[in-house]
Amino acid sequence: MSLPNRIEIREEGPREGFQFEKGEIPTARKLELIHALAETGLKRIQTVSFVDPRRVPGMADAEAVCAALKPPPGVAFGALWLNAKGFLRALVAPNLTLDGSVSVSASEVFGKRNQNRDREQDLAAAAALMALYAEHRIPFARATIMAAFGCNFQGEVPVSAVLDRIAAILSLAGGAGLERPVISLADTMAWATPLTIQRVVGAVRDKWPELEISLHLHDTRGMAMVNAWEGLRMGVARFDAAIAGLGGCPFAKHEGAAGNLCTEDLALLCAECGVGTGLDLDRLIAAGRLAEAVVGHSLPGRVKQGGRLTARG
Repeated sequence: MSLPNRIEIREEGPREGFQFEKGEIPTARKLELIHALAETGLKRIQTVSFVDPRRVPGMADAEAVCAALKPPPGVAFGALWLNAKGFLRALVAPNLTLDGSVSVSASEVFGKRNQNRDREQDLAAAAALMALYAEHRIPFARATIMAAFGCNFQGEVPVSAVLDRIAAILSLAGGAGLERPVISLADTMAWATPLTIQRVVGAVRDKWPELEISLHLHDTRGMAMVNAWEGLRMGVARFDAAIAGLGGCPFAKHEGAAGNLCTEDLALLCAECGVGTGLDLDRLIAAGRLAEAVVGHSLPGRVKQGGRLTARG
């Protein structure tokens, strides 16, 4: 299959990165990075999570961050929530563009550890959120299938479990009168390989050829970029990424692991392969270096160190 002409990269570094960091990061420094990212050509930037600060202390200042955001024209600042309580917090927060989303786990073991929910509880929580989206006229934009490629606790996750969760979400959306969302296949614990990308994406496409697919890839085992390349080869045109490779899953038992697919690294790959992103690579590199300064330690992204492909004479 040929590469897409253009892809959308959704930036998740501020949200996923800052919730994963162990030390406290001042609100002002978070805002500095978010606003730098808004000058790179990125159109969608996840800024905060509305989650329990006792479990995720890095998001204790979510409301304060939102209050100080200054969205430039054409840039949507978004947020993540996992339940109705989080959504209602987001609903009253300023300066955000709200797109309805739900997250369910293809691994029931991870679902119990991460959200203390089994399959039925997971889907009931998703249904409750969809009802709120319908009530508040929030578009239902995205459904994330966590642990879609494997799980640190369960091991292999059957493709049938991924298809089961997608089918259930689509049924719930139809029942609530909502549009079909983009399906985000999340490699939450970095189990994906190019072969499993082929297998899972292919199975979803075979069953629902009209669905839009997004990939959310972690780099704990150094596979994020080759997995992204396989996704590109299969025509996937939506990717989540994190500046400088920020992030990780705080409940996946991978202390100090590498984070997400790196935004500037993916942007360079696309630029060299003729796939449009609309991103300014030099500004992304500068933002990657800023991210490293904000968190106060080295981050796994490569292009911020190596630079773009230009002769130096």
